[in-house]
Amino acid sequence: MVQSIPRPEYPRPNLKRDLWMNLNGEWDFEFDDENVGEIEKWYKDKAFSRKIVVPFCFQSKLSGIHTNDFHDYVWYKRSFSIPEEFRNKRVLLNFGAVDYYAKVWVNGEMVGDHIGGSTPFSFDITSFLCEGSNTIVVRAEDSSTECRQPRGKQSWMKENFGCWYERTTGIWQTVWLEAVSQSYIEKVRLTPDLDNDELAVEAEIKGSVEGLRLNTRISFKGLEVDLTEKTISRSRVSFVSNVRSDSMEWKVARWTPEHPNLYDIEFSLIDDEGNCIDRVESYFGMRKVSCKGNKFLLNNVPYYQKLILDQGYFPDSLLTPPSEEAIKEDIRYTKEFGYNGARKHQKVEDPIYLYWCDKMGLLVWGEMASPYEYDETMVKANMTEWMEVVERDYNHPCIIAWTLMNESWGIPDILTDYRQQQHTLALYHMVKSLDSTRLVISNDGWEHTMSDITTIHDYVEDGEVFAERYKDINEVMNGAPNKHKHIFANGYGYEGQPVLLSEYGGIAFEKDEGWGYGNKVKDEESFLERFEKITRAIARPGYFVGYCYTQLTDVQQEENGLLTFDRKPKIAPEKIKRINDMVGFK
Repeated sequence: MVQSIPRPEYPRPNLKRDLWMNLNGEWDFEFDDENVGEIEKWYKDKAFSRKIVVPFCFQSKLSGIHTNDFHDYVWYKRSFSIPEEFRNKRVLLNFGAVDYYAKVWVNGEMVGDHIGGSTPFSFDITSFLCEGSNTIVVRAEDSSTECRQPRGKQSWMKENFGCWYERTTGIWQTVWLEAVSQSYIEKVRLTPDLDNDELAVEAEIKGSVEGLRLNTRISFKGLEVDLTEKTISRSRVSFVSNVRSDSMEWKVARWTPEHPNLYDIEFSLIDDEGNCIDRVESYFGMRKVSCKGNKFLLNNVPYYQKLILDQGYFPDSLLTPPSEEAIKEDIRYTKEFGYNGARKHQKVEDPIYLYWCDKMGLLVWGEMASPYEYDETMVKANMTEWMEVVERDYNHPCIIAWTLMNESWGIPDILTDYRQQQHTLALYHMVKSLDSTRLVISNDGWEHTMSDITTIHDYVEDGEVFAERYKDINEVMNGAPNKHKHIFANGYGYEGQPVLLSEYGGIAFEKDEGWGYGNKVKDEESFLERFEKITRAIARPGYFVGYCYTQLTDVQQEENGLLTFDRKPKIAPEKIKRINDMVGFK
C-alpha cells in the first residue's frame, strides 16, 4: 500500500527551506505512443485516461501501472492550489529528476524544459499562476533504445539481459513547490579546508541585492562556532569562515565514516529594515581527500577503502527508493557487513541517500549513468549532465571520488581511438575545474587515460591465482593482467597513483536462478571460504589501497548480492564483517 504522499520528506536536505509543498502522489497520466500530444495541445484541456503515483516510473509496481512495454512519450497532469502562506511570494516548481527530456506547462503555458535524466531542475512559475486551482502538465520523452544518451543499467532491448535491467521513464524523483521572496538564496557552495580549519562559502542570490545582507551561522551540536555578516554588492557572495573553536575537545570536528561529524550552517538574507526575507539550512563536514604517493589519504591519514558496489535498484520501485527508511536500511547493511563505502554504480543517487551517508558515515564514489555509443551527440549529453551532477552533489562530504566512465561503455575503442581518449581527458579536466577537492577516475576498470586512482576489475575466483596475477605491479600496469583489457589506453601509463580493485567477487549460490560471476557455490560454508580467500588475497601484493565487492543486493536477473533483491541477508552480516576486518593497512 503506497502512502497518500509517497516520499514525503524534504527532498533537498543540503539547501532546506521551511515553506514548501510536496507534489508527490496521484497524477493523471497518458501514454503518447504516436507522439501527437504536442500537436494536439494535450497541455491545454486533454483528459488523461490513467492514474500514476509520482515519483515512481510507470515501469514500477508502486506507480500503479507496472508495464515494461516501450512507451517513449508520456504525459502527467495534476492540479493544486497555492497555500495561503505562499501568498505574495515567488513560487518555484522543482523536479528532482525526470528521465530524459522534460517539458513543463502551467495552466496551459510552457514554463520551460530540461534535458538529462539524473539531475534536478527548477522553474519560477509565479507569473503563470492564478487564483484557485492551477494545473501542471509534464511531457517526458525517453527513447527506450537510444544508446547515445546516458542510460546506465536500463535495458535498450524489450526484455532485460546480462547486467541490464528494467527501464525508467519520466518522473522518478520528488516534485515539489517552494515559496521564496523576491530576492532569495538560489544555491550555496561549501568547500572545507581542513589544513587551515576553514570553510570557503559561496552563495548565489537571485533577484535584486540592493540593501541586503547575508548572515551565516555555523554551529556544531548546538554550539555556535562562527557568525558572519556580509553586505551584498553583487549576486555572488563569497567569504571564508574559521571553524576552529576552543570550546571543542579537538578544536575542529573532522568527518570520517567512523565519526561522521557534521556542522550545521544557516543562511539568512536580511533586508535594509532588518527583516529576514529568506532562510535556508544546510550542513557540511570537515574532511579532506588526497593522495600521497600510492596511498589514498582521508584527512591526511592513509585510509583503506572497503567499498561495496551498490546499484540502487528496488523490487517494486526500480531506481526510486520506495522510502527514506529503505535508504537508511541499505546504508545500515553496508556498514554491518564491514564496508566503509559504496561505489554507487551507474546511477546518480537520490540526494536523500547521500544525506544519510553524510549522517551515518559512508564514503561514496559518485558515478553517472553511462551511454553506450560514441558520437558528437553522446559527448554533448555526457558533458552537460556531468556538470549538473557535480553542481548538485558538491556539498556532500561523503562523496570522495567521481567515476566518469565505466569499463569503456560509450567509448568502446578508447584503447586506440584518439577522440574517445580526448573525451575522458576533457571530462577529467572539466570535473576538476568544477571540483578540485575530490579524486577523479577516468574509466573505471581498465583502459585508463588520466586518472587519480588506477582501478581494476577482476572476477577471478581463486585467491592464489589472484595473488600470483598481481604480484608484480609493473607487469600489471603495462599489460592486461586478466587477459581481457589493458589497464591503460595506448599512450598512457602508470604514474604511481593508488591502485584499487574496484570490482571483484560477485558470488552466487547454486539455489539462485539468476547469474553471478564464476562458478556458483553450494552453501554458506563454500561462499565464506571463497569470499575470504579472494578478499584476503587482495592485500598480498601490498599495493592495493582498497577494494569494491560486487555487490550489496541482487538486482533482478543478477543474483550475486550479499542481500536478496528484497533485502534479506544471504549470509549473516557479522560473518562478512569478520573477513573484511582482516584486511587493511598494516
